[in-house]
Amino acid sequence: MQFVNSFLFMLSEMAPYILLGFLLAGILHAFVPQRLLSRHLSANSFGAVWKAALIGVPLPLCSCGVLPTAIAMKRSGASNAATVSFLVATPQTGVDSIAATWSLLGPAFAVIRPVAALITSLFAGSAVAVADRHSQPQSAESSTITCVPEELPKPSFWQRAAEALRYGFIDLVASIGAWLVAGLAIAALITVFVPADVFALLADKPFLAMLAVIVVAIPMYVCATGSIPIAMSLMLKGLSPGTALVFLMAGPAANFASFSLISREMGRRTAIIYVVAIALGAIAFGMLIDWLLPGSWFSFAADVHAACHSPHISLFAAVCSGVLGSLLLYTFGKRIFHRNRISKNTPMTTVYKIKGMNCTHCQAAVKKAIESLPGVDAADVNLTASTATVEGTVSPADVESAVKAAGYDVEH
Repeated sequence: MQFVNSFLFMLSEMAPYILLGFLLAGILHAFVPQRLLSRHLSANSFGAVWKAALIGVPLPLCSCGVLPTAIAMKRSGASNAATVSFLVATPQTGVDSIAATWSLLGPAFAVIRPVAALITSLFAGSAVAVADRHSQPQSAESSTITCVPEELPKPSFWQRAAEALRYGFIDLVASIGAWLVAGLAIAALITVFVPADVFALLADKPFLAMLAVIVVAIPMYVCATGSIPIAMSLMLKGLSPGTALVFLMAGPAANFASFSLISREMGRRTAIIYVVAIALGAIAFGMLIDWLLPGSWFSFAADVHAACHSPHISLFAAVCSGVLGSLLLYTFGKRIFHRNRISKNTPMTTVYKIKGMNCTHCQAAVKKAIESLPGVDAADVNLTASTATVEGTVSPADVESAVKAAGYDVEH
């Protein structure tokens, strides 16, 4: 019962802010042109690094969502330095996670977290720029791949508004929902079942605690929002606020998937600089919090601990929790249903190889073009594999024509 109470309290505290964040995320996605992400990022300079960091801080992209966006930027001409700066800054913040950070960890963490992410991203990008200064220039083939969004009809305001709602409350919920629930569950388990004296030794040695958190957090995957309740639970068990910040920074920004993808696209040296910069930045800001900032700024533990064991949930928070829970159930059910339909591989299911897709905008354009055809029951476009799986009675010729009309090609 304590686990359920703790879980429900954290969910109710975060739900209003998360829903607001999803709405703002949808607005950013629908009304801010994606080409702005890479237009001024081609130089191997501090200016490009600074621009990439500023672009990345507010964007609502989780650790998995930021990877294809960053690689699309890289292939559109962004430098290694700018791409790494974007990768470090983006997943640690986002409007949804900043709001959720405020709700559970208070205003001090909500302000310090994005500032730390911004400064660490500048450090990481600058380090990559220095390392690449004497390297070979980028080949033309790897830097001239571009998207073709101009060939698509310009959507109206209401179409953009509908897209904002769809992206914010459907796509983004589906993207980070599972990790959010996992983070809440892990936090509740830590709060209820881990004895307070487990962290007693590490609590007296904050630097060793930070190193231990780095070792655990960097290999694992946790989204920026899902990391918040885990960090809160660690503080409730005796770890310092600085150690909690280390987890908040290292967990979302670095994982095995990002390291392997950066190694493949930008080289192992760049990937190593990326991970080391995150670790150094997280520990530096963690020590700054513990040594220089007043402890009263982070003294939420007693009230939150009591609430976790005997929560009082307001009507508004309960409604927001119900809405968020309904969105999570809808997106999870939709994903399972869609995968089951595709996995049947009936004679009416055809896989097409698509040429020219480089980013999520391309993916959405191809999917929209195919789904508009009569006879299409379901369409799944995989950006990584460059494929479109189409189910229905639509003819291959019609699919090929629709894809070409959208500005892409079907490979035979």
